Amino acid sequence: MWRVSLRNLLAKKVRLALSAFAIVLGVAFVAGSFIFTDALGSAFDGIVGGTTADVEVMPKGAGEVDAFGVDARTIPASVADDLRQLPGAAKVAAVDNVLGVYVIGADGKLVGGNGPPGLAFNYTELTAITGDRILTLAEGRVPSAPGEIALDLETADKAGYAVGDEVTLVTPADPPTMQVRLVGLVRFGSEGGLVGATLTIFEREWLQELFFDGRDVYTNISMTAADGVSRAELRDAAAEVVPAGVEVKTGDAYAEETKSAIGEILGFVNTFLLVFAAVSMVVGTFLIVNTFSILVAQRSRELALLRALGASRWQVNLSVLLEAFVIGVFGATVGIGFGYLLAIGLKTLFGAVGLDLGQANMPLELRTVLVSYAVGVTVTLLAAYLPARRAGRVAPVEAMREDVSVPESAVHRRMLLGAVMALAGTGLMVLGILGEGSRGLLLIGLGMLVILVGVSLTAAVLGRPVIVGLGAVFRRTSGMVGTLAGQNSLRNPRRTAATASALMVGLTVVTLMSILGQSAKTSTDQAIEKNLSAQLVVSNVTGQFFSPQYAREIRKVDGVANVVAVRTASAKYRGSTVFLDAADPRLLGSAVRVPVIAGSLADLRDDTVLVRQSVAEDRGLAVGDDVTLTFPGGRRTYQVAGVFPTTGSATTDPFLTTLGGLRRAGFVPEDSVLFIVTEPAADQAAVRSAIDDILVDNPTVTLKDQQEFADEQKAQIDTFLYLIYALLGLAVVIAVLGITNTLALSVIERTREIGLLRAVGVSRRQLRTMIRLESVVIAVLGAVLGVVMGLVFGWVLQREVADDGIDVLAIPWVRLAVFMVLAALVGVLAAVFPARRAARLDVLRAIATE
Repeated sequence: MWRVSLRNLLAKKVRLALSAFAIVLGVAFVAGSFIFTDALGSAFDGIVGGTTADVEVMPKGAGEVDAFGVDARTIPASVADDLRQLPGAAKVAAVDNVLGVYVIGADGKLVGGNGPPGLAFNYTELTAITGDRILTLAEGRVPSAPGEIALDLETADKAGYAVGDEVTLVTPADPPTMQVRLVGLVRFGSEGGLVGATLTIFEREWLQELFFDGRDVYTNISMTAADGVSRAELRDAAAEVVPAGVEVKTGDAYAEETKSAIGEILGFVNTFLLVFAAVSMVVGTFLIVNTFSILVAQRSRELALLRALGASRWQVNLSVLLEAFVIGVFGATVGIGFGYLLAIGLKTLFGAVGLDLGQANMPLELRTVLVSYAVGVTVTLLAAYLPARRAGRVAPVEAMREDVSVPESAVHRRMLLGAVMALAGTGLMVLGILGEGSRGLLLIGLGMLVILVGVSLTAAVLGRPVIVGLGAVFRRTSGMVGTLAGQNSLRNPRRTAATASALMVGLTVVTLMSILGQSAKTSTDQAIEKNLSAQLVVSNVTGQFFSPQYAREIRKVDGVANVVAVRTASAKYRGSTVFLDAADPRLLGSAVRVPVIAGSLADLRDDTVLVRQSVAEDRGLAVGDDVTLTFPGGRRTYQVAGVFPTTGSATTDPFLTTLGGLRRAGFVPEDSVLFIVTEPAADQAAVRSAIDDILVDNPTVTLKDQQEFADEQKAQIDTFLYLIYALLGLAVVIAVLGITNTLALSVIERTREIGLLRAVGVSRRQLRTMIRLESVVIAVLGAVLGVVMGLVFGWVLQREVADDGIDVLAIPWVRLAVFMVLAALVGVLAAVFPARRAARLDVLRAIATE
């Protein structure tokens, strides 16, 4: 039986290669996801290890990776002096670290900044726990006076600067931009890889003057242990002399905590990519099931002869599963190779948006290989199991018959199972809607998957009206050829529906994401139109903070009535990360609409908060209750001063407090966005020109009106959608291969019939048209089912995320119509190879085929 299985594989190389290709693409996503995130993790681990000394001293809770907002806490210089007196300390380096210092290149463009941080600190000569110097002077000298800086080699190269050049910097302080002299170049660690981050080195006292009001304070202190002193011993000694609120950690412990936090963030990236791997695998499963069903049906007489010669049912089952196993192993092997190429492509894509992994290794871990093979082989075997079972049911006596067929499952049984799965999936979605957070979304996603499988099982019945309708259209447009195409599609509705289901899955997800994207854009438009009364907006194109000096300067512009600065930070609330907005309550109402359904905006003070309605209802909060939020600097308790509606408000973050309240929580005062209200009689063009002059030296901060602000938000949504479409494109490719494979096998199965059609006068052109129309039926059926399912799922998911700002349901009807047209075109393209093969069959040989 093993030899029979191998012979069949070699005899049907092209057909089975198409099935293997489905596994290749699915496994490529799995392997590529792991390889890429492993590369990211390795790069970040290198940065963490390369910047961590034997012992690190910092304010308690400082340096949390997932914190949003700049920690304002510092360590007095006296602490560094005390630590230098410790006999176990070989070196003690006091460091001032500043976030948000970016380099403007010689071409006037921002270097990095689209995600990777802009870091600034003073020069040190410490050695990291990796054994390498944290910084090594590569060229020039160390900055020693105000107006001098050094850059890391990679940043200087990207910016086009050399030692001696004048460099433009963007800072989060005053002044917002400055011209400095580049006096040196430094190398970070042993290889210099910074994943797109930029390093700017200042002279220590000037750094303190610029960003710490001239105070002799530090953000952290790094220590190197003397010979014979362990890191734990130095940590314990340092802990004895530091004041309350300052913690001491060994470099190993600090690095491990940081790597773990980064790993959780990277886990999201991995999960995001694996979702598309799962979609591809589901689509590929339909292709494999269909392929093996057709192949088993075509080999039914051969299988009956094997049974007559003594092969047991188990041996026949095993022969089919052996073929599937070989295909799975082959597909997984090739898929790992494609996955490596996909990871390189993702590396290039992320590099284009600033996350530079040019020097990162692309490791192929054993875990990646094992998971890839497990996924590829398991999916293939599961998909081939049912066809293999049907193969084993062929009775030996059937070898005597002229026409042998493998029994198909009863339609009513498939309908019943599909209906049960659809109901189960609906139940899971209801539980998800009633649930909270990520768990609720997970249940909704699982429910959608179960419903999709249920619909695919019932598609033979649900899709019949579509097939009949298309058959009627073809009959009118293509005459007898159209009639034959419609009848051929109805001849085996299970096969037609199974092939269409593969395309259905891809288009369901595409439609779902299109609805969410359109809803997000429409919600953005309506929110800005209804809630924003400010005429102009200043924001950072990188999504980072910017200097409060801009607000002070813009307030002096003639024609400006008010400038409302809004700041954002993150906190922990009952174990979850939440965002907290802050603004001046006396000015906020003049720029944006913040309706209050309980309490009063006038009661908003430094020790109070407004709470979003959905959060208040979920947590049972009312006006007067206390809310405890945990910041890097510690826990703070606020009193609820009011509740604002979940929708119809300018802010969608859960909490709103004052600028002073955020500052008391321990954050550096840096602005996130400025809302500018102009005087009624002001010359808008003159006001804009004056504000543009203030911002002219900083390409990261831009001025826009309401429509431009909305367009900027929507452009980000479109970018995300295009990424989704690109990733889903592979699933659609698999579905197209499925249609091609099914038609190609169908042509082989109907060789004698095609010969008879040619014999009675059907031309090659008419035969090609018939095959193309059959392909269009499959594609349009898949598109109709996919769009309908996507509409339902999109509506459910939009209602689930309405509290997060996507509160308006918008359906992109034109885009969905384009999907339907493209589906028909896909059907035409998928039929090219099978139609040519059918038209080129020799008539006499085809008629003689058994």
